[in-house]
Formats: sequence, C-alpha cells, structure tokens
Amino acid sequence: MKPLVTVDNLCMDFEGKRVLNNISFEIGEGEILGIIGRSGAGKTVLMHLIRGVEQPPTEGSVIYHIAACRSCEFVSSGSNAGSPCPKCNGEMEALDVDLWDEKNSAMKRRIMRSTAIMFQRTFALYGNDRVIENVLHALDDINFPSDKAINRAADLLDQVRLSHRMMHIARDLSGGEKQRVVLARQLAKEPFLLFADEPTGTLDPQTAHLVHTMLTDAARSNAMGMVVTSHFSQVIEEVANRALLLENGSVVKLGSPKEVIQTFMAGIGDNEEHETPDLGDKILVARDVYKRYISVDRGVVKAVNGVTFEVFGKEIFGIIGKSGAGKTTLSRIISGIIEPTSGEMNILIGDDLVDMTKPGIENRGRAKGYIGLLHQEYDLYPHRTVLDNLTDAIGLEFPKELAMRKAILTLKMAGFPEDKSREILERHPGQLSEGERHRVALAQVLIREPRLIILDEPTGTMDPLTKIDVKHSIINAREEMDETFIVVSHDMEFVKEICDRLALMRGGKIIQIGKTEDVLASLTEDEREIMGKAAPK
Repeated sequence: MKPLVTVDNLCMDFEGKRVLNNISFEIGEGEILGIIGRSGAGKTVLMHLIRGVEQPPTEGSVIYHIAACRSCEFVSSGSNAGSPCPKCNGEMEALDVDLWDEKNSAMKRRIMRSTAIMFQRTFALYGNDRVIENVLHALDDINFPSDKAINRAADLLDQVRLSHRMMHIARDLSGGEKQRVVLARQLAKEPFLLFADEPTGTLDPQTAHLVHTMLTDAARSNAMGMVVTSHFSQVIEEVANRALLLENGSVVKLGSPKEVIQTFMAGIGDNEEHETPDLGDKILVARDVYKRYISVDRGVVKAVNGVTFEVFGKEIFGIIGKSGAGKTTLSRIISGIIEPTSGEMNILIGDDLVDMTKPGIENRGRAKGYIGLLHQEYDLYPHRTVLDNLTDAIGLEFPKELAMRKAILTLKMAGFPEDKSREILERHPGQLSEGERHRVALAQVLIREPRLIILDEPTGTMDPLTKIDVKHSIINAREEMDETFIVVSHDMEFVKEICDRLALMRGGKIIQIGKTEDVLASLTEDEREIMGKAAPK
C-alpha cells in the first residue's frame, strides 16, 4: 500500500502543556485509520493537524504524498501521478508536500480543498432547504457545472441511500439521515481523504451501523482514504482497517482494530454502587400532550401523540425509543422550547404546578428559568473562556472569587477532578477535547441550579471512562443538590445503569412506563437490535 500521509514526530503544546508527544505513523492510500482514546487524549487535535487547520504543530511534520495537476487546481493521491488530470486532461505530477511548511501555503490550500471533514455533534446543513438542495449547495461551492449538478446530486444521494428523502426538508430528518446528507455533501467535493470526527456518537447503534456502512462503501467506491476518531469500539471495529490508540497525547498502540480495542478497554469498569434515594413529590405532570406538524411532503406529522406521564423529585427518568420515536420533540416541549399542539405540561415550582403550555410570566416564563436542557447539538461560546462560558455568558454575574469557586464546584459535578477544573478555567473551548467540551456544557446547565434537568443524548461522544465520570456526576448532583433528571438516550448501557424508571416511545406515543429492567425486558427484537446490547433478551 502506497503511503498517502506520513506523520513524523508530531508534537503540540498549548500554554506550555504538551498535548501531543512525538506522534509518528503513516496512512496508506485507500486506508481507513481509526484513532481511539479517552476524552482529552488528543484525537481531535491530531486530526486537525493532519488536515491543516488551526495553528501549526510545535514540532514535527505532516507530509502528503500527492499527485497535482500542472494545469489546474486538481489534487489526488500520489498513485495517480503520470495519469491525465480528470478535470482538464493536464499532466499529474508526483509531489511530497510538508503541509505546515510556510513555503507550501499555496499547495496546502489546494490539498485542503481536496480533503473533507465530518464534524462531531453538528450536522452543518441548511435546515430549511430540501435534502437535494443541500447537496446542490455543496456542488455549487466547488463550481460544479450547473447543467450537470442535478444528476450529480441525485447520484450522491443514491450513494448514501437517501433517494427516498431527497425532497424532505433537512430539519425534519432523523439524526442518522442528517449525517448521511452531510456525507453526501462531503463526497460532492470528490476528496481523496475524508476526516470523520466522532461521526456517529449521538446515533443509536443500528443507525450508527448504517452510517458506518455508508462511510466504508464511500471509501471503497471513491478510492478515498479516511481518518476516523471515536471513543467507541464499535466505530473502530466496523470502519477501520487499522487503529491507533492515544493516551495523554502519545501513541500507546498501533495495529489491528481488535488488538488496539482490547488494549483500550483493559481496566475499564465501575464497581461504585449508589442507593436510590427516597423520591419527592411529583415535579412534572404531563397529560395528553400532542405535537403535530404540517409537512409539505408528508402532511400531518404526529411527532408526539397523546403522551401522559409523571416524574418525581430526585428521580432519574429515562425516555428511550428508536430514532424518530418523538423523544427529542418531547424533551423540547418539557423544556419550553416549543409549544405542544394540545395538552398540559405542569412543572412544580415552589408549591405551585405551573403549566408550561400557557404563555406569560406567571406560566411558561416563570418555569423556564428552573429547567435546564443539554441538547445533543449544544454549543459553547468559542471566544470566551470556560469561566466566562459558565458565568458571564449565561448572565450569572458574580464577583471573580465567587465565580471561580462556583465554576470549580460545578465542573466537579460535571465529572472533572478538582485539579483539572482549576486548570481549564482560563482555556477556550477550542483548546479542550470534545468530551471535555461536553462536560463544560453540562456544567453550564448545572451552574444555573435548575429544579429539573433534561439531558438529550448526554453520552453521545464520551469514552467509557468519561461515561462513568458523568454517571457519577449525575448521581452526585441528585444526592448533593436534590436535582431531578430526564435522560433522553439511545445508550442502553447508560440508561440501564443510571435510570430509576424508563418510558418507551414508539411513533410519538409512550408505550410503556416502569422500572428500568422491566421496560428493557419488554423491547421488541427490532428495538433490542437498534438500541444496543443492554436490553435483556
């Protein structure tokens, strides 16, 4: 296999701290390399350096072995040297390009235009446009001939198996469908190398498997190399030809996915036990809640269809179901982001049940301030420090000393050790790993001291050890702060370990509510396959 990229003794320092240390390996043409490691191991920093974004490395080099056309801007893998350029029929010349050498800035821009990236936790779509229009936008960005664009867009949607959704509005798609549109948009660039950063972290296992199949098929059919980062062994097992394990910025193991995953999983476990506390009064009472949408393509969509349930104080209540079951829509109704079509959503504030379906400062306006929501597509202010994100950015004005004390306490609740909490206060989100940013986002919810916290896919991009930390932080927040949680998740292992009760949704309805083990035991074979191995058979 001819080398496509050579990474040689790559080092990266942030504020005097080394986050990547002497990283060396090769990526072959057409190879899918999986990079796995805990949150903060350096996976995203390494990926960005290989692609050429953000700041240059402290030491080392990233060398691309490419073929570049002498007559136009086309760039591809090195094995195409000597062949006619597919764009202009010019001569393809073999080049070795050090991506971070300032002398190569023009060629670096060409290489970056010929690579593509799928970001974690953001679908980067035009939400109000149709699916095919989203792909057409991507083709327009690369100046694809307009008279051929419609057919090319349709071909790309065929490739990711979304032809049956091409006329749907993008915002109405499920998470897995959105991710496949993102893939189609990236393939429109005809990249010779694709970067996929936690591409399926928030998807249920069956949908993730489908996206993994799309990725491997795309790599094979387009003769494209790929770099995939993940915390999840399933991603690396299903997608990668070879895997690399990062720990604290260093390569611990490089080899077959099976060998690397075995090393990564060694020693991961959680033996700490917690007792379920006595629960309080009903803190949420939902009665006959409906949410209907009118869609040009599908008519009346019953996203939430006559839902009734209750949640008690200090309870950890889970909402589960297949993709498209209505879980996220219900969570947004509970939090007051959207209004139901009909029904009641009563939240206990003080001694009063406040109906979230009614507008006004004495109803929804009063209750919303006591409800926290961590959505799977959360966002932090990129140009503010962690401390500012936790205080000023959400309108909490404290004296500096009290703000730092409150921030450190809240970061500990979100799963950071105390020394790490102090260390990251003055960092910006871009200097943190995705898992660390997720915990800061959770802390941003906790610092407001809500009565009820809704977590939408809280473990989507977390490695197994970080999941354990977050599980403990949620339980600790319940025990120390009398918090109540609603967990909306595809992660059956997580809900099995943390939730007191579950509500199972199908087609916008709650089919069953009960103890976690009882609801998991009642899943259909299809649901067990989709939602993971934690469901007993």
